[in-house]
Amino acid sequence: MWLLFAILSAVFAALTSIFAKIGIDGVNSTLATAIRTTVVVLLSWGMVFLTQVQSEMASIGRKSWLFLILSGLATGISWLCYYKALQTGQVTKVVPIDKLSVVITLVLAFIFLHEEFTIKSLLGCILIGAGTILMVL
Repeated sequence: MWLLFAILSAVFAALTSIFAKIGIDGVNSTLATAIRTTVVVLLSWGMVFLTQVQSEMASIGRKSWLFLILSGLATGISWLCYYKALQTGQVTKVVPIDKLSVVITLVLAFIFLHEEFTIKSLLGCILIGAGTILMVL
């Protein structure tokens, strides 16, 4: 089931970039990010209440709260930067650079989460990096 959701995530992420590039025309990138974020917030809370999991908030620990808040801050900063890049650059150049997050995530997961970094992971990182350079040049 995770594979289906991962594929759907990629499809909707692609649509996000296309819709954003069209929608941001003539709109301040920070305002556009705020509008997008409002929609995400409403959708997310709608799903919480639809699935009736709001009562689980009381059982969230301090560490989880801290890191969920930090993740939210990182997401917000990422979106602000992404929309500014989209506003001034070509989507075909911005998106590949944004997807370098895959490489950065693998390295950070190795350093901070002590996840395995294999030859296959290294080769994948090199290929993603090389592919990004090829697409951007």
